[in-house]
Amino acid sequence: MFKKMTILLAASAILTMATGISMAAVSKCTITSIKDNIVTLDCGKKAGKMKVGDAVKLKTARKKAIEGC
Repeated sequence: MFKKMTILLAASAILTMATGISMAAVSKCTITSIKDNIVTLDCGKKAGKMKVGDAVKLKTARKKAIEGC
């Protein structure tokens, strides 16, 4: 009985974590304009899935430095 409960609890914990991870979406957008504190993004076809008030996390693309001798 204890083994079954432990397995069930572990399975439900894994399922809960997987659900949270799968809900995040990735969209590549480009900045089209910046005016004062307003940034305008162009997300192409994926913009139709977004709505006003959605939280957006921006991550800038960084170039890797090449070190020489």
